[in-house]
Amino acid sequence: MSSIPVVTKNLIIINVLFWVASIVLPKVGVDLIPYLGLHYIGSDGFLLSQFITYMFMHDPMNIMHVLFNMFGVYMFGRILEQVWGPKRFLLFYMVTGIGAAIVQQIVWYIDIRPFLTAIDNYNISGDNSVLSHYLNIQQGVLYSTETMAQAKDMVLNSMITIGASGSVFGILLGFGMLFPNAPLYLMFIPVPIKAKYMVIGYGIIELFSGVSNFSGDNVAHFAHLGGMLFGYFLIRYWKKKGIGNGFFLG
Repeated sequence: MSSIPVVTKNLIIINVLFWVASIVLPKVGVDLIPYLGLHYIGSDGFLLSQFITYMFMHDPMNIMHVLFNMFGVYMFGRILEQVWGPKRFLLFYMVTGIGAAIVQQIVWYIDIRPFLTAIDNYNISGDNSVLSHYLNIQQGVLYSTETMAQAKDMVLNSMITIGASGSVFGILLGFGMLFPNAPLYLMFIPVPIKAKYMVIGYGIIELFSGVSNFSGDNVAHFAHLGGMLFGYFLIRYWKKKGIGNGFFLG
């Protein structure tokens, strides 16, 4: 670990510690995810701090979630930190993670808006024909305002995302922009792939997966794209400010 740059090393340590805490603390009645995971901005569980804290939380039931993310931070993050320096790299990590959260909020809003509109229409007209597509209720049956409010809160509070994937995809994008022709290898594929094509390929896969919205897929694909998008604009901004191609950012 001594050879790993300081920010990369500490990010890995913090993420692993939070993951261990998310396993241990529920045994004494403390669940961190409802407080630190990113909630929909319109829910009762939302806190502004979650735009940062969510990226340090990972699925306590799936070690591969934290393992793959931290492997990505180690593989590519340490190189970016060596190139940019610790302060610039930490800024990049945080901006891409927050950017991913912003995109996720936008996607949630687009997805949930028809449901919220159906709730409002029901409260006004009593017609639940549209609302029955979202909730397990009978058409034509009247439900109290309190019941509808509880149903709305239940749906909104169930929307939570966790993980450093937005920052990791931002790091991958950054590596691809700085070292576009660096050869990378995928598991089970013995032929090297240039970093720029790897980044493009991952972006296309995430876009397709997000649009397709496969049943049972709970991965925040658009958040991954958000991390890449914010990473791209940040690097372009640095370059526009006369910092050059990114290899000397001070």
